[in-house]
Amino acid sequence: MSVPYDLEAYQKTESRLGPKTSLKGKLKFATSVRISGKFEGEIESGGFLYVEHGAEVRADIKAKSIVVGGVIHGNIEAYEKIEMLPTGKIYGNVRTAKLKIADGVVFEGKCEMIKRGDLVDIFSAPIQQLKKTMQSV
Repeated sequence: MSVPYDLEAYQKTESRLGPKTSLKGKLKFATSVRISGKFEGEIESGGFLYVEHGAEVRADIKAKSIVVGGVIHGNIEAYEKIEMLPTGKIYGNVRTAKLKIADGVVFEGKCEMIKRGDLVDIFSAPIQQLKKTMQSV
């Protein structure tokens, strides 16, 4: 196993889908997951997701924070931050409050920066609430 670029993030994951794992479905978790294998479906979490170098994910993702060292095909929303490591590849749109992109990254999609993403869920909030929230920013 090679040493990950973000050792602290790598070590703080509580659950893991190993390199020989291939799953389909909806993945929901509260704290943190590291994906080293293949996953297809949908990922939803209020926690931290680490997609390790060599991993392949085909899913739309909503999480608090995401570190991408592998390949993701799908749209990503992280209300805190997304970090793309040098081996990371994203084929899809990204929405986040903070974005860190290393040299060598492949990113094919659109990026939307959101303000105070932890306070606003634009997909479920009524328009009046959105206007009120944005006026207070």
